[in-house]
Amino acid sequence: MAQTTVEGIEGVQGLVGQHLGYSDWVEITQGQVNRFAEATGDHQWIHVDPERAKKESPFGGPIAHGYLTLSLIPSLMPQIIEITGFRMGVNYGTEKVRFPSPVPVGARVRAGATLEAATPFEGGIAMNLGVTMEIDGGTKPAMVATVVYRRYL
Repeated sequence: MAQTTVEGIEGVQGLVGQHLGYSDWVEITQGQVNRFAEATGDHQWIHVDPERAKKESPFGGPIAHGYLTLSLIPSLMPQIIEITGFRMGVNYGTEKVRFPSPVPVGARVRAGATLEAATPFEGGIAMNLGVTMEIDGGTKPAMVATVVYRRYL
C-alpha cells in the first residue's frame, strides 16, 4: 500500500518539495543479477562470476548492475505513491542518474522519493521525482536519480 495518496493535478502540485515515503526493502539475489545480465547482454564478471568477484574485485564479491538498481524504480514506486484522477501515466525518462555505491549481491535496497517539481502541460502534468535507492546498513546511497513521469487526464 502506498505511503502517500494524492488525486488530480492540484493534489500533485500540493506535494512539491515533500518527501513521499519509502518502499519496502528488497533483497538483490544472484539469480536476479544473472537474469538482468541475460536481458541486457551485460555479462561483466563483477556481476555474474561470484568466485572471480570474491577473488579479484575490489567489492569482495559480485555486485548488481547499476541499471538493475535503476530498473527497480517502477516496481517500488507504487509502494511510495498512489496517484488517482488520471486516465494513465507513463515513465517519461530520467534527467540525472548516479550510482555512488555498489550494491553487493545479497544486500537489501529500498527507494525513497521526493516530488521535486510538478509542471502542468496540455492534458496532464509532468512530475520530477528525486529517487534515492538506499542500501540497508550502507553509508552512501546505491543510486540517486531524477525520474520524470507524466500523468494524463
